[in-house]
Amino acid sequence: MKQLRCNGLLFCAALVFILSSCGESGSGEKNGADTNTNATTGTEPVTPPSTIVTTPENMAIIIHKVADYDKWIVAYEAHDSARLANGLHNYVIGRGMQDPNMVMVALKADDITKAKSFSKDPGLKAAMQKAGVTGQPSVSFVNATWQDTANIGSVPRSMTTFTIKDWDNWQKNFADGKQERMDNGITDRVVGHEADDNKKVVLVTAVMDTTKAFAYYKSDMLKKRREAGGLTSEPKRFLFYVAKRY
Repeated sequence: MKQLRCNGLLFCAALVFILSSCGESGSGEKNGADTNTNATTGTEPVTPPSTIVTTPENMAIIIHKVADYDKWIVAYEAHDSARLANGLHNYVIGRGMQDPNMVMVALKADDITKAKSFSKDPGLKAAMQKAGVTGQPSVSFVNATWQDTANIGSVPRSMTTFTIKDWDNWQKNFADGKQERMDNGITDRVVGHEADDNKKVVLVTAVMDTTKAFAYYKSDMLKKRREAGGLTSEPKRFLFYVAKRY
């Protein structure tokens, strides 16, 4: 009887040991799985890509009136192969805020010399007339030194051109006035100058608040900013909406 009781106690002790060992093993696997899960699902903040471009880029900008925008855009896009053959790439089409048949065409240019030559091509003139372009187009060849390429939707834009005494002085003064512009409903989109003359500035801004911006255009604050920037001509402003981005 004592022998059986002793054997029973030994069997129970062995069973407890085996179950305890299995429990520890299972617990270890579970903890390991939790650790792996945390490592797998752990995320790091993703920094969105910058929309600011500071590498200078050549552009051709044309402003002209058309008889019918819908007919013109079809003809314009049908002529794309000729532009591509001359190193010109579609970028933005704009329509005048006051007159939607006033059209702005912005193209990226591989070679300014080639783009200038193409602009004088009789075939281009004929194609523009056939598309319904009326009057004399205004053509600018621009070196864009700074751009914000973020898509901000249908906010109106202002393309402003003027002459200055010195590019470096104007650029510094312009940078100093950034917060002033933002406070008055204006954000910068493209900063540049004529390809052959950095005293002829081409500036595109977004008009986030038309009431504030239009009041700022007439303000003494902006007048002083222009004087400090060394402007030598009154700014010419073309207000437009982006009709198409390529």
